[in-house]
Amino acid sequence: MKVKKSVIFRRSSQVFFLLLFLYILWTTTYPLKGAFNADMFFKTDPNIMLAVALSERTIVAGLVLAFIIPVLTLIFGRFFCGWVCPFGTVIDAAGSLRRKKKALSDGVNARIRNIKYVLLAVSIAAAVLGHQYAWVLDPIAMMGRFISINLIPAVTGVVEKTFIFTMRDLGFRPEWLYSFYRALKGSFLGVETYVFANSAPILAMFALIMAFAAWVPRSWCRAICPLGAIYALLARYALLARTVERCTQCGMCSRDCRMGAIKDDLDYVKGECILCMDCVYTCAPGRIRFRFLPARGQGGHKTLVRQGGKGAISRADFILLMIGSILASGLKWAFKVPRKLIRPPGSQDEKAFVDKCVRCANCMKICPTKVLQPAFLESGPGGLWTPHLVNEIGYCEYNCDLCGRVCPTGAIPRLGLEEKKRAKLGLARVDRAKCIAWSAGMECLVCEEHCPVSHKAIKIDNVIVNGVVLGRPVVDEDLCIGCGICQNKCPVRPQRAIVVDPQK
Repeated sequence: MKVKKSVIFRRSSQVFFLLLFLYILWTTTYPLKGAFNADMFFKTDPNIMLAVALSERTIVAGLVLAFIIPVLTLIFGRFFCGWVCPFGTVIDAAGSLRRKKKALSDGVNARIRNIKYVLLAVSIAAAVLGHQYAWVLDPIAMMGRFISINLIPAVTGVVEKTFIFTMRDLGFRPEWLYSFYRALKGSFLGVETYVFANSAPILAMFALIMAFAAWVPRSWCRAICPLGAIYALLARYALLARTVERCTQCGMCSRDCRMGAIKDDLDYVKGECILCMDCVYTCAPGRIRFRFLPARGQGGHKTLVRQGGKGAISRADFILLMIGSILASGLKWAFKVPRKLIRPPGSQDEKAFVDKCVRCANCMKICPTKVLQPAFLESGPGGLWTPHLVNEIGYCEYNCDLCGRVCPTGAIPRLGLEEKKRAKLGLARVDRAKCIAWSAGMECLVCEEHCPVSHKAIKIDNVIVNGVVLGRPVVDEDLCIGCGICQNKCPVRPQRAIVVDPQK
């Protein structure tokens, strides 16, 4: 039995980076004590970082990190997809659930792999025209959304309720179980469980991709992934290449290739190879190797390294696309988008915010009051899954600036705490028909008592009613920052008597 050392190394690498990604997102919670920066994976993603920079005509902080993986791809090939990408690891796991896989012909493989280049081209063209849609299909952003919005709330919720059911309902509560539960509350269960709004479509999209992966191995990576398209284009020129010696034409390597990179005639589409190393061990020992700068024709294989396949996008096509996109840059659409939602602190311009946001969900995950929720269509299709404040759920904590510190693209600016305290999110408005102090002559100081702003943005206007001094709340528009705590704490139901309107 062969010892598949390279496969073991590859799987170990995949597990390591998946666990690292999970750890980073799991510890992206108040008060942010994780050992790694929450935006680390996102900043090394050239698909979203370059799209944001291009659409906003700006240099995004940490943009240089987005070039690290592309440079390494020019050396090692498309290693990121096979050894690092957490989304690819989960796709591999889903693919392993079904023993008999659907095999695609060379013609079908050639056609579907072009889809990802078209999607990448559309994303680049949109960015040139001033619209960033890279977040829709980017694997890192998708994985981040799923983990933060679906996985972590579900896992922590199930574990928490299991403990409560066992100890409270079943009456099984020995001291050791209490101690274990308290230890988990300070770490693993320290994440507040909450079902985010509009989380079902994110889960459905993730489940659909996994279902296709179980049917056709790496179907997403072959056909859709725009980040994979970038690496596939670069991997064509990688120094590391696959070589074959004394090939017997048995076709086993082609049959087992999870990316369809080895064709029926045993030709090799270099840009599609993710270095999974399966073919090395499928073949007889020593016949398939990966070498740096192999001589053309080395090993006697009839087509040692093929740069593309029939129907694959050519270098000329891609250059023409880039030239067209650059020429089109003068057509950037610039129009003011009215703000309908309350956005996180420091996000001044609605269009710039929507374009910069990659929907990674870091801000929503770390928000201590869970006031940040994913939008659906409240601000139009372009604002899908962008964060906005829902003050019935929470409020913007006055002494917290973490959302800006975990945003990878600067959609939420990184403000210092004192600057963030002065950032206007909206403006509170008292509905005098609902406010019990105004409409019923009852004493209520809740909004004024909770207002965190120095000198109070909600003043109490004392008037004499029927011989009794009565305080009525009035908003100081100059001091109000729209944090929403007044709306959140207002005792009037079902509709609050004081609400915060978005900043105009």
